[in-house]
Amino acid sequence: MAINYASKYAQKIDEKFARESMTSAAVNNDYDFVGVKTVNVYSVPTAEMNDYSVSGTSRYGTPQEIENTVQEMTMTRDRSFTFTIDRGTYNDTQMSNAAGAALQRQIREVVVPEIDKYRFGKICEGAKTTVTGKVTKANAYDAFLTGATTLIENNVPLVGSCAFVSSDFYKNIKEDSSFIRNGDMSQEILIKGQVGTIDGIPLIVVPKSYFPENVEFIITNQAATTSPVKLSEYKIHDNPPGINGWLVEGRVYYDAFVLENKKSAIYVFKTAE
Repeated sequence: MAINYASKYAQKIDEKFARESMTSAAVNNDYDFVGVKTVNVYSVPTAEMNDYSVSGTSRYGTPQEIENTVQEMTMTRDRSFTFTIDRGTYNDTQMSNAAGAALQRQIREVVVPEIDKYRFGKICEGAKTTVTGKVTKANAYDAFLTGATTLIENNVPLVGSCAFVSSDFYKNIKEDSSFIRNGDMSQEILIKGQVGTIDGIPLIVVPKSYFPENVEFIITNQAATTSPVKLSEYKIHDNPPGINGWLVEGRVYYDAFVLENKKSAIYVFKTAE
């Protein structure tokens, strides 16, 4: 007999994922995927402002037809894992605790890194601005400021924005004399992996293996990307055929979507190949 523990562990896993994931600060959960795999997002464009006329038949200006644009977001990542726990290792009472610990370890060491890497890939893929250049300790701070000012010019609020940087970029900016004179590496640590802030933007150092190839840093606002994660199944089979113990099976849905009208809130810097 198999028991599905997904509902039992779902809330704890959500909390643990938020703590362990490096990308939690880069994404939002503004859309409800509960019970569905597809959500449609409707964007309504705006109309231009006109000078009001005190005469004529079109005193407010010429009416413009505005049409909704629809972005369909369908979760495509349907992932699973399985492992066994031998009965000689645990008794029945210990098994319940072991199952919870095993799930947390699976989430921390396997699921979270996989989702973080996937999210970074989608964020870079959806960025409106991707710049290619070479970062050294002489220009790292300037390269970062260019990214930040690009977001400002795109009317992206810096509140809710964060920067993810490679270890190489972090080393270069720490050795940049301009940053040493003018930068701010405040140590108010609020986000997983955060090492400080640069001009008010949280700075998070990420292993290079998490980034797409040649990416040095990303500045993004949380409003730009939504990324649902659902633990749909976590089953424990007691003494299945061929196993004296427990067979554990899990299934996780996840995905990441950059909103079409928020792509300007992402800036990516890559090194030249």
